[in-house]
This record gives sequence, structure tokens and C-alpha cells, in this order.
Amino acid sequence: MEIEAVILSVPGMTCGHCEAAVTREVSSVPGVSSVVVDLDTKLVTVTGSTLDRDALVAAIDEAGFDVA
Repeated sequence: MEIEAVILSVPGMTCGHCEAAVTREVSSVPGVSSVVVDLDTKLVTVTGSTLDRDALVAAIDEAGFDVA
């Protein structure tokens, strides 16, 4: 099983609540092993196996944010 990383730009994140919401939703996507949210760069780095980019974008949307 190969570990991969997907980096997504989420410009609307501004605070700890944003970070927690995105982390919670993205963590629930199958295959995700870790989620790192960087509020300074507005990047979400997701690592795991057989990651589905569309599912990750949908999870971020569910948290209330748009992927750039």
C-alpha cells in the first residue's frame, strides 16, 4: 500500500475553528491517515493511501470551505 500526499489550497480558513472543522471532515474520508492544516499558507496536506481528491474536496466543502 503506497502512501501518497495531496495538498489543497483552502483560502477561506482563518482560525482554529476552521482548522478543526476541516481536519474533522477530511479525517473521515477513507484512506486518510493524517491531515495537517496550515492557517498561514492556507494549505491542507492530506496523507494516506488511495486518496480520492474529489472526496477530499467534498469533505472540505462539507466543512464549509471552498478549495481554490
